[in-house]
Amino acid sequence: MEEAEVLELYEIQYSDLMLLSSKISSSSSLFEETDRLKLISRGIMEALGPAGPGLLSISGVLDASTLRRDLLPLARRLALLNPDERKRILKEHNLGSDVPLKNPDRSVSSFAMQLRYAQWLESVQSELSHRVDSLVNPEQDHLEVDITRESQDIEFQNLGNTFRKLGFIMMDLGLRIAQICDRAIGEQELEQSLLDSCVAKGRLIHYHSALDNIILNEARNKKTAKRLANGRRDEKNCVRYRHGLLEDPNLDKNGNEIDSSGIHSNLWQQWHYDYGIFTVLTAPLFISSSFPQATEPNDLFSVCCDEECPSPSGHTYLQIFYPNKNNVCTVKVSAESFIIQVGESADIISKGKLRAALHSVSRAAKFESLSRQAFVVFLQPAWNKTFSISDYPVKEVSEERNLSIKDQNQINQEIQKILPPLSSRLKDGMTFAEFSRETTKQYYGGSGLQSNR
Repeated sequence: MEEAEVLELYEIQYSDLMLLSSKISSSSSLFEETDRLKLISRGIMEALGPAGPGLLSISGVLDASTLRRDLLPLARRLALLNPDERKRILKEHNLGSDVPLKNPDRSVSSFAMQLRYAQWLESVQSELSHRVDSLVNPEQDHLEVDITRESQDIEFQNLGNTFRKLGFIMMDLGLRIAQICDRAIGEQELEQSLLDSCVAKGRLIHYHSALDNIILNEARNKKTAKRLANGRRDEKNCVRYRHGLLEDPNLDKNGNEIDSSGIHSNLWQQWHYDYGIFTVLTAPLFISSSFPQATEPNDLFSVCCDEECPSPSGHTYLQIFYPNKNNVCTVKVSAESFIIQVGESADIISKGKLRAALHSVSRAAKFESLSRQAFVVFLQPAWNKTFSISDYPVKEVSEERNLSIKDQNQINQEIQKILPPLSSRLKDGMTFAEFSRETTKQYYGGSGLQSNR
């Protein structure tokens, strides 16, 4: 399968974001500085607007690096944890899961929490300017629960606090981008729509490697009588994995994933549009896992060796369909930066001045031991937000999306088949709750276009 073109996102510095979103920046800056900031503002709108990819990146974010490094590795540990222990830990930290976790062959595990803007305001006022080491200092951070269990809980003792703190930083990034876009558009609706919602949703996501699924299947087999019948087969697979001979029935001989239609998809996450305003993502963290040659398959997780590693391809494995290039591109960003991605609600509210990004997450097909971790915050309107589309050409937008994808190669045409048109999901006077419900139904409902993917 042909490699997707690598796209380096337009990147802004956090310090410039702070200046641009300040209400006094234009009056207090020198002429040269004002001119420079105007160019950056224009670059933001070009990246997020109709001619751009619908994404940009932000680097140099204060207090974020350590939080990201503390939180992201926990995604894999939670995903592979004993279900009873995981349930207890999630409950203690006010987290839940928004994907089914019973299937050992799942591609993704996700752990979610609502992040409240009232708490974010307190965080901005009291903590945003502090050093990260003071933010996550266990002596100053008191959890709301009594942690009494030993090694397992020591690893997760700051899970909830770190989740919230990094989430608040990312909410702040999204709100500042909304302020800048509002000024450029001449409205105040994006920022206000976010604040009116009162909450954002944070998701800590683990994208499974082939080895992760072996571990999960082994754990399940231990609990059933099938373990005895399948033990020899499982043992053989573990030995074959250690020698690089593992065959995945979902991959062809070239390592490409085969979906139900027989088309190579090779995806951790299928193509879709986010339906909120902005999605804020960390640059992903990759973990390479292995176990010693002499290991028996009796307790794979306890002996599995995990090591953080750079992306083997140098990019994020986040893919977008870039209408201006009329092709699929793979996103590349600098290490430890953040990505701002436009959702359909921003497209609608801005009356097309911002462009929603069609995206997916591709697998590292040739690296069966490689998993991907990311933290994502979804910023959306209030559920009762009403969409007026009298000035928004919803039919034209749907047709433009269809034509840009159809007029290309087979892969792009296959993408088109699994996307419900915006015109079939959005009607004038719909609330955001109704729009999100209809979107979810047409993507993933019983007769949805991606119900079996």
